[in-house]
This record gives sequence, C-alpha cells and structure tokens, in this order.
Amino acid sequence: MKKISYIAFLLGSSMLLPSCQDQLDLKPISQTVVGGDGTGTAGSSIKDAASAEAALAGCYSIFKSSSSEYYVMDYFILGDGESDNAYAGADNAAWFEVDEFRILSTNAVAARDWQYLYGHVASANSIIANVPKVTDAGLSADRKAQIVGEAKFMRARAYFDLVRIFGDIPLVVDELPTITSSNVEEVYGKLYPARSSAEDVYTQIIKDLDEAATVVPKSGPDKMTVTPGAVYTLLAKVYATKKDWEKVKTNADKVIGLGYSLMPNFEDLWDGKHENSAEAIFELNFEDWSTGGNWGSSMFYGTDWKKFNTPSNDLLKAYDDEKDVVRKASTVFTADVTGKWSDKYWPLTKFPFAYKMRNTDASQNIVMYRLADVLLLKAEALNETGDLAGARTLVNQVRTRVKLPAATAADQTAMRLAIEKERRLELAFEGQRWYDLARTDRAIAVMDAVKDGSGNSLKYNVTQTRLLWPIPQGEIDKNASLTQNKGY
Repeated sequence: MKKISYIAFLLGSSMLLPSCQDQLDLKPISQTVVGGDGTGTAGSSIKDAASAEAALAGCYSIFKSSSSEYYVMDYFILGDGESDNAYAGADNAAWFEVDEFRILSTNAVAARDWQYLYGHVASANSIIANVPKVTDAGLSADRKAQIVGEAKFMRARAYFDLVRIFGDIPLVVDELPTITSSNVEEVYGKLYPARSSAEDVYTQIIKDLDEAATVVPKSGPDKMTVTPGAVYTLLAKVYATKKDWEKVKTNADKVIGLGYSLMPNFEDLWDGKHENSAEAIFELNFEDWSTGGNWGSSMFYGTDWKKFNTPSNDLLKAYDDEKDVVRKASTVFTADVTGKWSDKYWPLTKFPFAYKMRNTDASQNIVMYRLADVLLLKAEALNETGDLAGARTLVNQVRTRVKLPAATAADQTAMRLAIEKERRLELAFEGQRWYDLARTDRAIAVMDAVKDGSGNSLKYNVTQTRLLWPIPQGEIDKNASLTQNKGY
C-alpha cells in the first residue's frame, strides 16, 4: 500500500516531470496514476513527422521555457557564485547557503535544479524511445537519426550537469511507462530508482555523445542547433573532467577543424550585435518575451535591486593584476548604487555587476559553448601530455585577442596555473569556473585562500564532502532507494 500511495502522489516527483511542450501536447507521466486508462506512455503522441519535429522543438524549448530558471539563472550562479568569481549577491537565503558552503539537503535551489534537469532528461527519453518507431514516410531515416541524435546530446548535457552537481545519481534512459493497477509492482522500481555510480553516468553520457556525433545536423538556421561542433565540445569537456587528455585533444581538434574562429574583438561576443558569431558553437537564441525571453539578464545586471553574482574582490584583483583591461571591461560593470542597498564586500559608490548578459529587453542570447573555451581545453590537454610549446601557442592565441603579452610559464606546473588563470579571466560569468576548480582538484585550495577586499580570509573552510551538493531531501522522502551524499 505504501508503494501505491507513493505512485498516486507522482505529481511531486521530479523523476517523472516531462517537458512543458507548447508545440506538442504530450500526456505528462506525472499525471498518470493507479487506475489510469493505460492508453500509452508520455511519448506515445509522437506518431508522425509533424509530432516528432514538435517533440524535438519542445526539447529545445526547455532551455528557454519550463526549465529556464536553471538555464538562464541557476547555471550561472552555481558556476560562478559558488566559485571565487562572485558572491551570491541579492537576498536569497538558499543561494547564501551555496555561496558559503553550508548548503542543506532541504535547499530550495538544489531541489528545483534536480527537477529541471531530470525534466530535460525525461523529454529527451521520450524522443529517443518513440521517434524510431514512426512509420510516416514524411520522416526519412536520416531525419529520424538526426532528431534522436539531437535528443541524445540534450540528455547527455543534462546528465553532465547532474553528475557534476550531485555525484552518484539515478540513471534513467528509458521512457517511463504509463502506470496501471496491473503493472504497479513492475513499474515501481523504474519510478523510484537507486543511484548509479558517477562512472556509469559518464559512460552513458559518452555513449550518447558518440552516437550523436555522426548523425546530428551539420548546421542549422542558427547556433541553437545541435551540430557536431556542440557534440565534440561537450565530449572534450567530459573527457577533461575524467582527465583523459588524449581524448580531450582528439575532440578539441575535431571542433577546431570545423572552421570556427575567434571574434576579432572580445566585446563582440557580448554587445548583442554579433549573435550566432563565428566563435559560437552552441548558443541559446532569445528574441522577445512572447517566445520565451531571456529574463536572466535582469537577475545579474541593473540597479533597480541588488542582483545575483556580484563580482568578487578576488576576481577584480585578478583582472587588475594581469592588466587585463579588455576582458574586465566586457565582464564587469560598475555603478553608483548609494542608498539602494547595503553590502559587506563593496563600497556602494562603485558597485560591480556581472556584465556579459546585459540586455534586459529579453533578447540577450546565451553562448553556451565557444571556441576560446575549446582552445584552452586543448592547451590544458597538451600541457598535461608534455607539449608545453603547443599549450603556450594556444594560450597566446587567446591572449593576443585581448592585447595581453605572451604567457611566460616555463614548465608544466607553471603552465597549468597559467591556463587555470586564463580560463578564469576569459570565461568568467559563463558558468565555468566552479567546474574547472572541481575537476582539477583545486577547489579546496583556491576557495580556502580567497580574501575580501581588505585582505581578510572569507573562511569558506571547504571540505571534500562539500564539493557536491546534497541529494534533495524531498527526493529521498519520496524514494526509499535513494541514499544521501556523505556529510549531509
């Protein structure tokens, strides 16, 4: 009876949340209950070419609609606000917990981001399971393969974030069936699975991406299309996390070989006048409020209220120490906010804001992957495999654009730190920094050394257990098979 009661309460289960697809009215799994009519699964509405395309459009739209709170805001606060790049800012207690490494299992941000990411997984699973079954002659075999490949990329992208945030997680790759009174015992384990090892999750991510790479479209109407460049970029990131440097080089070379090029001016990436540029590999396109506008810009930039991701004293010092005037100007904006709010880190006469997302009219695009990131990943791989000269060439290519002198690192250790710094200054407020520190085993040392503007230690006291977030308590309460991360 306890199992039946759980299943009747599926509305709150994040594992079952499908995408909110305006283009396709799929029956949400979260609305199936014991005694349902058993007419099919959530993806059973995918029956012909039109509904297959609509399902894919719905999966893409998750970046801008039903999970936008993650993709336009939380992703960036996690990637930069949890790192030495920024303070949480604003006035949200849940983000203060993250920023100060005292997050609880009841943290509201952790709960919602788990749901958003698994919602994207569920949407992709429906496509992967059902599009191959379509017999409509209007959907060619090649197009079927493309659609499935694009969905596999989006599933892999969501799982990559989940495993980096939470560690061992449930791995769900099958579409969940409709629940009836006759199959409840069989289905229960699929609805409430145990955690898989992070290694198994990475294996699935790589499998999805390997299968997607050869079938996704070579190009699209804009950069918000999964192409081989996006797939190989994500593979390079995955292999960098696993420290498989030869495969980082292989996948980075595949990206570089596709013809992307650095924009001549760093500012061109952020001014709103050069969207879907030659440097962009995968970019979320936003136009206006009626089509899922980017409200995230207003979370980081503006003087109407205290924003999230307040640039840290440590980050601005890093720009100044490097004499990196070009990137600092495009990354950080300062304004006089006297009388508007208080702050313990900054004087109000020159208060900093994250500036890369600055257009607050809903039209600001988000560049998720770009060439400079890939060049620096390859430089890292070259350095780790003994090619110091090759690494230096790539680092200098990135530095030359922003009018900085050549890197002077003379050995592998020095170059490792030089690349870490270069990635920080190049990619600040793009959601990268925390993950870079975590994957290079530098998070504890770096965060424990962070000081405020007066040279006082911020005393984060980061421990190994705090490198992962806790499994949301609400998920454990619903799923007896889930266990908690150590230290929570």
